[in-house]
Amino acid sequence: MAKEKYKKALLELLRREGNDVCADCDAPDPDWASHTLGVFICLNCSGIHRNIPHVSKVKSVRLDEWDNVQVELMASSGNSVSKAKYESKIPPFYYKPTFSDCPLLREQWIRAKYERKEFIYIEKQEPYSAGYREGFLWKRGRDNGQFLSRKFVLSEREGALKYYNKNDAKEPKAIMKIEHLNATFQPAKIGNPHGLQITYLKDNSTRNIFVYHEDGKEMVDWFNAIRAARFHYLQVAFPGASDLDLVPKLSRNYLKEGYMEKTGPKQTEGFKKRWFTMDDRRLMYFKDPLDAFARGEVFIGSKENSYKVLEGLPPSIQGNQLFLFACETESDQLEWIAAFQKVISRPMLPQEYAGEARGGT
Repeated sequence: MAKEKYKKALLELLRREGNDVCADCDAPDPDWASHTLGVFICLNCSGIHRNIPHVSKVKSVRLDEWDNVQVELMASSGNSVSKAKYESKIPPFYYKPTFSDCPLLREQWIRAKYERKEFIYIEKQEPYSAGYREGFLWKRGRDNGQFLSRKFVLSEREGALKYYNKNDAKEPKAIMKIEHLNATFQPAKIGNPHGLQITYLKDNSTRNIFVYHEDGKEMVDWFNAIRAARFHYLQVAFPGASDLDLVPKLSRNYLKEGYMEKTGPKQTEGFKKRWFTMDDRRLMYFKDPLDAFARGEVFIGSKENSYKVLEGLPPSIQGNQLFLFACETESDQLEWIAAFQKVISRPMLPQEYAGEARGGT
């Protein structure tokens, strides 16, 4: 009877506001819990908690046996109380991952919260907040595809991220302005669980570099250091903007990536298989997913500007602004159509018209 009583009490606790999503990644309907931290979590996050047993001990809400002391702790704590404690001093630029993010981001987020307690004490400044970062990352060579150790320096004061081909080099191989910098984790594409893709503008073209570090914390700290530098740059550039306005601009994941075949805009040549990346309104295509530069770029406007996406071949393929794409499967086609529609249905901002004028093939 006691077992059923405790299980019923836990299921009632799950219905409380805040407990109905995972305390760490916001996944819906969590059915695991840390009975030492007093939080309800999803199955994926429970696996990360198991890796820090000195901090967190987990049980299944429905399958494991609970005792009175454990249930009372869950009742007195819960997700909202836990967040008020462990997330009270999160810097606005720090990336809070969700269930759709890569395992590395979620693991380091959980370790930062509960193991390192980074967000409890306001006087404790983490290295990623310092405005300067220097270290070595493994960078993929543009031509040979080999990963080689390279020195990277991020400086808010200089407004740039630099890397050097040699440790004693006086001049950097590349200078990436913070103004045009983006970073996104791409473990599957890069083939490393800690793989990070950094993009910047070089001669008005998007340049990709691919890096990783053996230490997952080091890689996530670099990611948040880049976001911090972007945040402070945008605070100066847009002094009237709120944190809520600036945070979405710090870094961005791609809306959609994958292979398609393409022809256009004049359809004078056959379809060619390319790797496509939809980065907001820019649809870039590459011969290989890890190419440094895109082969071309298509600007995706809004329906107010007569942009539209259609399934199947149109009655006529005449016209200089018509692109045709072919997907390998119907599910791929539906996903790409949904991605195009999402962008096209959003009205263009004034600054985006410059991108439309620049976009081409």
